[in-house]
Amino acid sequence: MPAKPKPKPRTLAPKPAAPAAPLLAEVRDLILTAREAVARTIDASLVTLYWHIGRRIHQDILKEKRAEYGVEIVAALGRQLSEEFGRGFTAKALHRMVQFAEVFPDEQIVAALRRQLGWTHFRMIIPMEDELKRDFYAEMCRMENWSTRTLEQKIKSMLYERTAISKKPDKLIKQELAALRSEDKLTPDLVFRDPYILDFLGLKDTYAEKDVEAAILREVESFILELGIGFAFLERQKRMQIDAKDYYLDLLFYHRKLKRLVAIDLKLGDFEAADKGQMELYLGWLKRHAVEPGEEAPLGMILCAGKNDEHVELLELASSGIHVATYWTQLLPKKQLERKLHQAVVRARQRLTLSDGKAGKKTTRKAQ
Repeated sequence: MPAKPKPKPRTLAPKPAAPAAPLLAEVRDLILTAREAVARTIDASLVTLYWHIGRRIHQDILKEKRAEYGVEIVAALGRQLSEEFGRGFTAKALHRMVQFAEVFPDEQIVAALRRQLGWTHFRMIIPMEDELKRDFYAEMCRMENWSTRTLEQKIKSMLYERTAISKKPDKLIKQELAALRSEDKLTPDLVFRDPYILDFLGLKDTYAEKDVEAAILREVESFILELGIGFAFLERQKRMQIDAKDYYLDLLFYHRKLKRLVAIDLKLGDFEAADKGQMELYLGWLKRHAVEPGEEAPLGMILCAGKNDEHVELLELASSGIHVATYWTQLLPKKQLERKLHQAVVRARQRLTLSDGKAGKKTTRKAQ
């Protein structure tokens, strides 16, 4: 009998090659980016839908001019829509849409905001009774592309009341917000704050200026978030040689939107008049030796533990491009924070009104 052929050894099929790490990462990024884009498109469409629903109901209620009739209509409409489309169209949700159309009556403004603001953003902003505060958060959220978590943190820390713009008369606030909306024009008064809340630095009891600086550099990401989006850290202890003497600026930043260098000088104690001269020296050196073509003149911030408002007012620091702000190493309880910041806003507006009144009297006398 012929010998049986020997069976061939079995070979395992080769394993499919794993995709190269760069390829996998790139495809994952494409998928995630597409998902985010789809989510943003859906959210923007919902914002538009809710605004149109709110406006339609609002117009219907206003036409009748009877509050009780409006409540009945919305309640009945909510029941019917909820049965067909789910919980997103309850009477409570419809009332929120009506409020949305009331506080944002301009469809073009809503169309511009919805590119960065989703419905959750609007739900946080809509309940604000102060129109200027509402517009401030909406426009800053659009400009700086805040997440809903960031917006919530900004509102809780009372960012609006801490900005320089909130301390101006309503007419000037409206002008700056209108320029921000139409031209994306960001001003120092929209950027700078007072006070800055530096509770994340972990400073306790006694500390020196170098400790504050070291803590800021250790937590520089959190510090920049508190300063506001747009700041980029450049240097610490910036050396400036003037004549035969060396000077050292604590921190140097650059603000992309303002296109300006921002010099920050840290002070442990209260603001002193001599601090102005020192900062003016720093700004003069930076203007001569550090400003690049196309950039605006540098700005200065003196960050101190305390200040006397009359000192700041009499020195007319704004004309020198200098902002004086205090810093708090601990965040106060909400009620106490609200009280202190509202008092600061009222005092600042009273001083502006008083100074405007004096200027008006001088002009009248000259005319006579």
